[in-house]
Amino acid sequence: MNAASAPVKRGVAISRRDWMVLALLVLVSLLVPAGLNRGLVFIAGMIWINAVFGLAFNLLFGMSGVLSFGQAMFFAAGAYLCALLLQSQAVPFVLMVPLAGLLGAALATAVGMVALRRSEGVYFAILTLAFAELVHLLIANTSVLGRNDGLAGLARPRLGGATWGLDLAQGDRFYFAIVVTCALLIAFVRWLQGTPFARALQALKQDPDRAEFLGIPVKRHRLAIFAIAGGVTAAAGALVAPWAQIVTPELAHWSNSTNPILYTLLGGSAYFWGPVLGAIVLSCVFYATRTLVGLSDMVTGLLLLGVVLSLPGGILGLVDRLRRPAPEPLTLPATPREVTR
Repeated sequence: MNAASAPVKRGVAISRRDWMVLALLVLVSLLVPAGLNRGLVFIAGMIWINAVFGLAFNLLFGMSGVLSFGQAMFFAAGAYLCALLLQSQAVPFVLMVPLAGLLGAALATAVGMVALRRSEGVYFAILTLAFAELVHLLIANTSVLGRNDGLAGLARPRLGGATWGLDLAQGDRFYFAIVVTCALLIAFVRWLQGTPFARALQALKQDPDRAEFLGIPVKRHRLAIFAIAGGVTAAAGALVAPWAQIVTPELAHWSNSTNPILYTLLGGSAYFWGPVLGAIVLSCVFYATRTLVGLSDMVTGLLLLGVVLSLPGGILGLVDRLRRPAPEPLTLPATPREVTR
């Protein structure tokens, strides 16, 4: 079983194979600008951002079993905070992504303190969807945030001072910054899945009542992982603002909350690299069907329907099953009469 198809071993530190997969992804991505045009380089940068978006969702869903339909509000919160900071130029760029992560974690904590205490399961998912729509309406009706037009014309930042710093607007420098930042976020998510905190989350996912009996504070752990997932999502969203150079209320729309779910289902929720593979495959599908006006969503929907019905474990689940040796046929023991013969 290779690194790409191996399920995540909970409670185990980052393996050498995970480091190799991450290093290979970074190496291939750093070579992308040399062989592809600017449009494809932009898509490659969005794939990295969407991969972190999907991993943050699976960090919540895969580890604790908490299903959220409102992750887009954290993504939009990070994007709009970064956009405002870019306009004001009050904070250096190296602090924008951490600040966006803190904002996402704080917003997730506020939402979780209400939603996790009042509901669970599908009711929690619907409640998070309602909160996301509230954030979407708030953004669309706030003049400081540009209302429905959003904030456009965002300049790409500099690293350092105006005279000695590195201008990320030149060439593909900001693309390389996206690759490095997203790789660090991916390494953080993988490291988190090897901590005792992750083992406690797995225990409460399997049996919350038994975990509570053993002394694991279920609601507190769920709130903590919800806040962490919101922070990672907002950090990924912060990279969208200078990369696309525009942010709109559509980032907080419910349809954007479905994207990490689609990445996870397509790649395989039981595998760490599943959302990453799902983000790559879906981005390729979107690019291949970009000229099919009105049909691209249908093609995507049919693809996902086929995966859910025929590949319940996602693409990596299929690869895993194909690599397993076929089970030996079951032979029944001989009867006493056959022995005497």
